[in-house]
Amino acid sequence: MRKVINIFQRVFNFGSSPASKRVHQPTIIPRQQHCISRQHISPAALKVLYRLNKAGYAAYLVGGGVRDLLLGYIPKDFDVVTDAHPEQIQKLFGNSYIIGRRFRLVHVRFGRETIEVATFRSSQDSAARVKTKQGVILRDNVYGTLEDDVWRRDFTVNALYYNIEDFSVIDFTNGMEDLKTRHIRVIGDPDARYREDPARMLRAIRLAGKLNFEIDKPSADLIRKNRELIAHIPPARLFDKMLKIFHSGRSFEIYKLLREYQLLGILFPKVEHSLLDSNFDTFVEKAFINSDERVREEKGINSAFLFAVLLWGPVLLDQQSILESGDSNEYQALYCAMSDVLSEQIKLISIPRKFTTVIREIWSLQYHLQHARAKRVFKILHHPRFRAAYDFLLLRAEAHEGELTELSQWWTEFQEDDKELRDTLIKQRFEKPKTPRKRRRKRAP
Repeated sequence: MRKVINIFQRVFNFGSSPASKRVHQPTIIPRQQHCISRQHISPAALKVLYRLNKAGYAAYLVGGGVRDLLLGYIPKDFDVVTDAHPEQIQKLFGNSYIIGRRFRLVHVRFGRETIEVATFRSSQDSAARVKTKQGVILRDNVYGTLEDDVWRRDFTVNALYYNIEDFSVIDFTNGMEDLKTRHIRVIGDPDARYREDPARMLRAIRLAGKLNFEIDKPSADLIRKNRELIAHIPPARLFDKMLKIFHSGRSFEIYKLLREYQLLGILFPKVEHSLLDSNFDTFVEKAFINSDERVREEKGINSAFLFAVLLWGPVLLDQQSILESGDSNEYQALYCAMSDVLSEQIKLISIPRKFTTVIREIWSLQYHLQHARAKRVFKILHHPRFRAAYDFLLLRAEAHEGELTELSQWWTEFQEDDKELRDTLIKQRFEKPKTPRKRRRKRAP
């Protein structure tokens, strides 16, 4: 404990400029004054902490795991930070491997569980830290001390350290107070921190939506100012960020915040224009609400389905534009619109082919569900993506396309494993009623 206190009595570098140096006394919260119990920490994380500590290294639990434990939630994962370098960590754990280029990390595997271990990062500028002209950090393999690592954290609520030596929580950015008042606050100068890593803006919004917190005003105002920097995030990384939003169980709240902070139009430029149609807006909202309900019920969700929902409006607008040119029929126009929308979107968010294939199938099946012929209904029913396409159709009917209500009801009934019912439904939909033939009058002799 004395070593920790001595460390925090030094002079800290706050932010990235020399003018921002401050002296900070840490708040040490003893075990008796916080609610974190080792019973709620993953046994795998405890093994990592104890082994590092036994080998003579400092080891702390940090980040979202500590934050969630203090809020009374069950963390999905645990992150460990230490003064050991990646190679030293790997020597201690045979079940580990080093990952990352931007910042090297060690993943320690325990069956299906992975504990991420990072070395203390330095807050000092160094030749080893590679930045773009816009200030975005491309490589940050500059190691430091515990006090340095603090200022490389993104938000105060994520800068709380659980010390395995005495089970205390170390807080020097008033993170505990922000947890109580439910605020997301950027550590350091928000403008500089957003420029270093524009993904911090998405993390702030995701955390605010997930935890039902409020982003403090300085941090919030600069999200709007720097929103164009989102385009500098690698497309593959943006895809991972979108998956986290989809699987958060609070995607609807996050979606609303993305619109409020004008980031949705950066991530999905064509979608923002489509949302001017209130019916399509309702369609998207219902999809996110339904997805969150499935997460709460611990059911799986289909991320490709949510991408298909978001991009459906732009597809319809493009299809209409192609039809008006008079060069294509309805299906050809739909196929061209699907290709155009996806090719533009993957320039910003790198949606993998296995996802785009599912998205295309869901969209194309909308046409077949609406224009099916009697001979093809069973082929459509047994299509691998039928269930997803059917759910998509139900959502469309429920949201705004009233004329699809009868069609969606027909497909609902047709799924019943009843041959007589299916035969009746096919007759009702596809067989035209026979009109009596007019008897020809005999010509007078």
